[in-house]
Amino acid sequence: MDIFFMFIGFAICNLYLNFKYINILETTISKNRLVLMVYFLVIAQVFEMYNLAASASRFKTTRNLFVTTFVCVLLYLYTPILTPVLPSNRIDILIFFLCIFISVFVWRNIYIFTVANKKFYKYILLICGQEDILKDLIYHVEHHSRDDAMYGYITEKELGGKKGFLDVKNTNIDEIISKNKIKEIIVSTKGFSEENTELLNQKIVHYFEQGINILSYEDYIERITFCVPEKNLTKYFYRYFNFSENHENRLYLFFMRCLDVLAGIIGLFFMLFFIPIVLLGNLIWSRGSLFYKQERVGAKGKPFWIIKFRSMVTLAEKNGAQWAIKNDARITPFGKFLRKMRIDEIPQFWNILKGEMSMIGPRPERPEFVDELGKQIPLYGIRHVIKPGLTGWAQVMYPYASTIEEQEKKLRYDLYYIKKRSLFLDFKIMIKTIHTVLYFKGQ
Repeated sequence: MDIFFMFIGFAICNLYLNFKYINILETTISKNRLVLMVYFLVIAQVFEMYNLAASASRFKTTRNLFVTTFVCVLLYLYTPILTPVLPSNRIDILIFFLCIFISVFVWRNIYIFTVANKKFYKYILLICGQEDILKDLIYHVEHHSRDDAMYGYITEKELGGKKGFLDVKNTNIDEIISKNKIKEIIVSTKGFSEENTELLNQKIVHYFEQGINILSYEDYIERITFCVPEKNLTKYFYRYFNFSENHENRLYLFFMRCLDVLAGIIGLFFMLFFIPIVLLGNLIWSRGSLFYKQERVGAKGKPFWIIKFRSMVTLAEKNGAQWAIKNDARITPFGKFLRKMRIDEIPQFWNILKGEMSMIGPRPERPEFVDELGKQIPLYGIRHVIKPGLTGWAQVMYPYASTIEEQEKKLRYDLYYIKKRSLFLDFKIMIKTIHTVLYFKGQ
């Protein structure tokens, strides 16, 4: 819908320009729309226009839309090979900006007061027999779901402090579904008696035949949190976890390797421009080597040496390997800037070019930490099944981790990427990485 309303603004602007410049856009109107659409979609992703949490806020929507439209208009007007000539009158540029901004702004406000309104949420029904799973499920529906509202929960015993209890024995589920237009049922039959389990299974099959979407507890949590549920990290993980089809897709792997080689060459070229800046910063704030090398664990557990711009004081680990923590005193003032902008990571393009790393994948850890984490976190070694990356799903979704619990959380994001790996998810990670750099969200 953003694109539809954007084209309305584009048409209004074209009408005005045609009056002024006598059909200056007619010969390239189709190409112009395509270019504008691509620019807007990509830039909107970078500035989180499609983040559902932000899109429900009028302030965030207005802020993100303003920046998106501004950058989009600049790109559109300053790529003359693809788009029309730059108007000679500067007021025409302002009119172009306002036409697009106001058009999409109108639609976004319609969205906030209709689609994003809780009155228009999709009602879901929970069927769960185990108290801890039910608590976890209700928590995620209330705090992570953007378009779902819980009608109630069917179980054998009421959950204290939570409204919506429906007794499995005395509840007419058919009537509830038909009267309240329930579109989705989330199920976990663990904890139910054998009799109730059999009864519920029969009903669930019937509802599925009626077109109602049935999801397991694990699949629902994964869908709304974008990470593998904690309860799946057990010895029975294979029931819930599998590698993406692209894990062995030669065409996908070949394409990603070509992308890595291209990115490696371009990245090393740009590194030449950053070397004088980093060298000067180190001379002022912390004299020492420009680069530093550190052993990391790569694909299949094979170690390699990672290269980065130095961001810590010299002899930062004279007492042995240590976790980097928030506001780490070992990081120099200039090093904090390098980390925020992710500039310290640029030399890793050499590792990418060599094939030790990829653009996208789990971040490589040090052997000492891998041994420690492998003992305390089940399935930690699975993250080494693919090449480590310069950026990754865990990096953009949960960028800071300094404890075992936080590392376990990041692992669940890494496993989600391994399970869902695709070109679309890779593109999404790259867009989120750009957003992280622009908003100084680096570590």
